[in-house]
Amino acid sequence: MQIKAFPILVILTAFLLPDIALATVDQVRVDKSERKMYLVQQGETVKSYDIALGASPRGHKQQEGDERTPEGIYTLDYKKEDSSFYRSMHISYPNSRDKARAKSKGVSPGGFIMVHGQRNGLGALDFIFQRFDWTDGCIALTNDEMDEFMQLVQVGTPILIEW
Repeated sequence: MQIKAFPILVILTAFLLPDIALATVDQVRVDKSERKMYLVQQGETVKSYDIALGASPRGHKQQEGDERTPEGIYTLDYKKEDSSFYRSMHISYPNSRDKARAKSKGVSPGGFIMVHGQRNGLGALDFIFQRFDWTDGCIALTNDEMDEFMQLVQVGTPILIEW
């Protein structure tokens, strides 16, 4: 009797790979008050990260330069590999409501809000930077976490950000 290699490899792979490697993240959830990000699959958290936020994190982003991280439901709409920070994924802020709110106040809503790693060249100091809120409104991870995030989260995934 000859044993076919393919089914054995599939079975071994299923047992040897961690559950997270097989997960399909269908939502990213951010709790700004806890400084935590959760990757969610079918209502279950499959991974969590400690995060750094904008320097003035409480409340929804109102305008460019306020150093707030937006709150609400957005989409992770594209990946960016060439910036001042180690890898990033863009958050679809501002939406039409954010733009209208800013316009009514006569200000720019800001934009270019990302989930990103550390500033280029400073990744080795992430153990310091991740202890305080230092971004201009983005959500920061360590570089190793950012690599994992980019692998697990696909463009088009919704992100819920709340206090």
